Amino acid sequence: MSLAEDNRWLENFLKWVVANKGLVESTKEAYGRDLRSFCGWLHSGGGRLTTVTEDQIASYVVHIRDSGYQLSTIARTVVAIRQFFSFLVYEQEVLAEDPSAEIAVPTVPDGSPKALTIDQIQSLLESPVGDEPVTYRDRAILEVLYGCGLRVGELVGLQIDDVDLDGQLLRVFGKGRRERIVPLGSPAADSLSQWLSGAGRNAVLNLRGAASRGAESAVFLSVGGPKRGTQLSRMGAWRVVRYHGDKVGLGDELTPHVLRHSCATHMLINGADIRYVQELLGHVSIRNTQRYTAVREDELREIYLQAHPRAEARLPGR
Repeated sequence: MSLAEDNRWLENFLKWVVANKGLVESTKEAYGRDLRSFCGWLHSGGGRLTTVTEDQIASYVVHIRDSGYQLSTIARTVVAIRQFFSFLVYEQEVLAEDPSAEIAVPTVPDGSPKALTIDQIQSLLESPVGDEPVTYRDRAILEVLYGCGLRVGELVGLQIDDVDLDGQLLRVFGKGRRERIVPLGSPAADSLSQWLSGAGRNAVLNLRGAASRGAESAVFLSVGGPKRGTQLSRMGAWRVVRYHGDKVGLGDELTPHVLRHSCATHMLINGADIRYVQELLGHVSIRNTQRYTAVREDELREIYLQAHPRAEARLPGR
């Protein structure tokens, strides 16, 4: 196979895996990047998909590990490669045997979700200051991410018809295009109302040079540069969160997902039923939501150690 032929098989695989495995668009794009990189590396060394060996695949895994890829990215790449070769063997019958079958998927440590403190959240939400469209947008993004516990892809995918300001509700499409209704707290509803007003989103669309095609129905838009007026990208939303996190001293580890974690953790700490939090976050399995109970238990343990007179053995004179 030439590289062009390999790429055709790759595109066929991506279409198949979306149709048959329910892969969401963001994961499909990630698989595409991972597999194009693998095919390019393979061909640069004279290899071909039709003759690839287990040792070559293992060498590629070592190559991306030594290149500094995160463990989660390496694990996803191995999963993509294994699914791709399974497709070539069992669906297309291009290969007689699967050379990736014995390649192990690295185990990614399942650390407890990180959550901000209430004071940190307050500082972050107060970061956007002013009456410019970008301020209205950024404030709405932060309020909705934290107030509704949305994934970043769900946030940027919001359409005007998904917002019910009178009823203070959002219609959200999560993984696998599963639909759910999420309540909007008053601060999030107020910030969205400001952004959707004439001084916010409409002002961006009315600016001379705004490239508004395809963005008329998107809630969140880019507000500057050549993409002004277009639907905000996932990376654009990340930049908004990082920018305001840096402003208030929260550092590089602040991501949209940290705000989602914080939403769930704070609700559980304040007594919300775990099944309600599961519904809010759009988790199919309650096991995913139960990860947050570990955070709650850690905080309760810390409070207990600080407050209970018999939490720790105390020596005389201490």
